[in-house]
Amino acid sequence: MWKRLVTIAAISFFIILAGCSPKEQTVKENEDASESNKGEVNEEAAPQELPYQFPLTGIGSSEAVDGRAVAVMVNNHPKSRPQSGLTKADLVFEILAEGNVTRFLAIFQSEQPDIIGSVRSAREYYIELAKGYDSLYIAHGNSAGAKDMLDRGYIDHLNGLYYDGTLFERADFRDAPHNSYISFKNILKGAEQNNYDMEKAPEPLVFLTEDEVNALSGDKAEKVSISYYDKTFSSTFEYDDKLKKYKRFSNGEQTIDYDTQEPVLVDNVFIVEMKHTIIDSNNGLRDIDLLSGGKAYLLQKGQKIEVEWRNVDGRILPYANGETVGFVPGKTWINVVPTDPGLEQLVSFE
Repeated sequence: MWKRLVTIAAISFFIILAGCSPKEQTVKENEDASESNKGEVNEEAAPQELPYQFPLTGIGSSEAVDGRAVAVMVNNHPKSRPQSGLTKADLVFEILAEGNVTRFLAIFQSEQPDIIGSVRSAREYYIELAKGYDSLYIAHGNSAGAKDMLDRGYIDHLNGLYYDGTLFERADFRDAPHNSYISFKNILKGAEQNNYDMEKAPEPLVFLTEDEVNALSGDKAEKVSISYYDKTFSSTFEYDDKLKKYKRFSNGEQTIDYDTQEPVLVDNVFIVEMKHTIIDSNNGLRDIDLLSGGKAYLLQKGQKIEVEWRNVDGRILPYANGETVGFVPGKTWINVVPTDPGLEQLVSFE
């Protein structure tokens, strides 16, 4: 998929009726239409079900899907907003880094944005989450623990520390360290330089059928606000009943793409609580328990259900009554909050 572009051409047929005046032409067209429709029922054609699906969105495809997932560390500092590329991410993890600052791990497979960024540095738990999707991991810089994981080849990666000015480019409209960007073209170029296989698609997530989506029920949840202590990094999702999707906001400002001005639109908002531990008091580095499972909320189609999260082969997934809960086909944001003080204190609904 990453090595070919699918072009859909629209073909128009123009029928020229010689010798007819505009009025005569209209009459003739109406007569022809009436004749051709005799005995027919005027019904809309049923949509044709596509034979394939993108593994991380469940969206249909007319041809077999391949292409490795790419996971990029995306900056969420106010000086980096609006970001580039987030609208095309299949999955986005939003998690605290140091202090009360959040960062995004954006995972791309079904779509390729031209530019992604700004790109920030690696942490161990982001690497683990990227590994769960067998992603090529993209970061610019690293903590000591993350450096150890990258240096020993735990995950295929491209690090801007070693490709600054080549694969990674510095934008002139932002100040460092908020100005490192990478194009998808350069991601693929870097993968080729390092002999990384980019063909195999990740294992698919579980998605609801159309009937299951229509049968969804739960508590009303048209707006959810998630506190990360500092309102600068508050995250809000508002359900748009016309679009049937959630819009995202940071500190009251809608999240859009810097280059296209398109809004981030989300089909699943999955909010999980995990134990956070400070492991370096000088720098505020954290360890986050990705393994133990725990409480979570899942928002879909303006409704909320309480679920639990489990780590299944490195993926954070929703469960209820011991069974996997499917996602609505589309894009998913996973917000991770600390167990202390927990979901009840950090998440509010309207």
